[in-house]
Amino acid sequence: MPAFSNVALQDRASTPVVHTFNPVGIDTNGVAKWKEPLGVPVGEKTLTLSNKLSNGKYRIKLVLSYPISQTQTINGVSTTVVVRTSYAEVNFTFDGQSSTQERADTVEMTARSLLASSTQVNAVAVDLGQIY
Repeated sequence: MPAFSNVALQDRASTPVVHTFNPVGIDTNGVAKWKEPLGVPVGEKTLTLSNKLSNGKYRIKLVLSYPISQTQTINGVSTTVVVRTSYAEVNFTFDGQSSTQERADTVEMTARSLLASSTQVNAVAVDLGQIY
């Protein structure tokens, strides 16, 4: 069982940036939560991860929330507001009898399908294209 610690994720910017998500806590449902501290909580990126056992199946859920915020000034008062948010959700369901290798292969193939070099997935997810 891994210790609850920082998670570092690199983005795909032309000059890549490593985003460090700090542990926030684990709720009563076993959902672990991390945030990238930015000084203004309303605009912080979050990452959650959970593992639930139900009917002999392990259900793993990973969610990334990526808000875009800006400063809004009304009557001379400036506040930070979220103008849009991107979400990514990855769900894995593994049978209780699945092997470590099966799970490792599934996770690795999923991760690799999201790389820029996976041109079909990239064309749809990043470029908002369609498969034809």
